[in-house]
Amino acid sequence: MDWVDQGTILTSRPQGETSRLIEVFTETHGRHAGIVRGGASRKMAAHLQPGSHVSVTWRARLADQLGSFTVEPLKSRAGAMADRMALLGLNSTCALLAFALPDREAHPALYHRSEPLFDVIGQAHEGWILDYLRWEMSLLEDLGYGLDLTRCAVTGSFDDLAYVSPRTGRAVSRAGAGDWAPRLLPLPQFLLGQGPASLAEVEAGLGLTGHFLNAHLAPALGNRPLPAARARLVEALARL
Repeated sequence: MDWVDQGTILTSRPQGETSRLIEVFTETHGRHAGIVRGGASRKMAAHLQPGSHVSVTWRARLADQLGSFTVEPLKSRAGAMADRMALLGLNSTCALLAFALPDREAHPALYHRSEPLFDVIGQAHEGWILDYLRWEMSLLEDLGYGLDLTRCAVTGSFDDLAYVSPRTGRAVSRAGAGDWAPRLLPLPQFLLGQGPASLAEVEAGLGLTGHFLNAHLAPALGNRPLPAARARLVEALARL
């Protein structure tokens, strides 16, 4: 059993004295784990960091075995290492994918949304946090918990959308919210294409996606807590 694919390393940890166990998010094989023989060497260490884009060849005697990877580096995204916020964003993206994706299940649409995000974070481009927020929305959508921000769930109106139902993920207008407004989640207007995004609105957007990650996705995965890497990113943004 063997295959060749490209992807981004999500996790990397020691395996014995000379090897490393890595998880790679690939287009056609999803989140897939394997052992890199000799991966503990100084020469290989830089290529096996989370966020690195690599070509991998996976081999195993049987399809359900852990198997081993041969890794060829393609892109390091090392720019994030010199920028604290970018590194937090890179770690959060890798951790959420490792947390949320089923083992060995392809998610090509999410893969093609994730790779550009890794690139902009890896180059520490200004404004990557907006791309990250929209990526979290894509993650929710791909896994069946997408938000519907097109019209009011109560009145059907397309106008004056101001809230999101914490239960259904559907938008609600001010008129439709009525006395229930305090129980709804605020909808940042820039997500509707209305005006630029302030830092406060970005934080509100991450609060919105965070609710659905915590209250909907996590329970479906056995009620495991969200990765601490995401909490570290959100806390750092709150201190800016």
